Amino acid sequence: MREYDFEPVRGLPERLPPGEEMLWQGSPRWDVLARRAFHVRKVAVYFAVLVVLRLVVDWSDGSSAASVIQGVTWILALALVSIGALTLLGWAMARTTLYTITNRRVVMRIGVALPMIMNLPFKQFRSADLRVYPDGSGDIPLLLAKSARPSYMIFWPHVRPWHFSPTQPMLRGIPDAAAVAKILSDALAGYLEESRQADGGSVESSAQGETSLAS
Repeated sequence: MREYDFEPVRGLPERLPPGEEMLWQGSPRWDVLARRAFHVRKVAVYFAVLVVLRLVVDWSDGSSAASVIQGVTWILALALVSIGALTLLGWAMARTTLYTITNRRVVMRIGVALPMIMNLPFKQFRSADLRVYPDGSGDIPLLLAKSARPSYMIFWPHVRPWHFSPTQPMLRGIPDAAAVAKILSDALAGYLEESRQADGGSVESSAQGETSLAS
């Protein structure tokens, strides 16, 4: 059996009910996850500093060239293993993650060893934000109703960093983030309008959050 053969629709736990339609599906960029979630660049800089310090110390002590090379080799080996493992983790996370936006909710299929599908209905949204990076990729954090109480540990790294209370699930490292944000903004606006009409002009407080997304 292939991965996710249990999904009746790719990325979704069940077929969409009548009236609900898929507007967008996408995954994070693996290189973006590696850099921003697993901090590969910072780890590389850290080991580069260690190498320079080791060289300076060994040369100051008058060590032989062979001794200097031997001292640096183990640092470089550890650096390659660490950076390779983090890069592989970013690739695996991106490969197994799938974000879906419909006209009723956001669905997040996350997890590598233990895949999970998380449903985030629009009625729980208080606001959505957007951060776009120079390469066009970006993040869309979602602020949910206080009653939702999403777990930071379960959603990580698909959460807004260092926002523990409340935890904000996040579409992370997605390509062409501005276009995706526009799709989500329009979907939220349409949902709010339908809710107003259904409620005779009133909207549930849990769905009264901001619907605009700006970088």
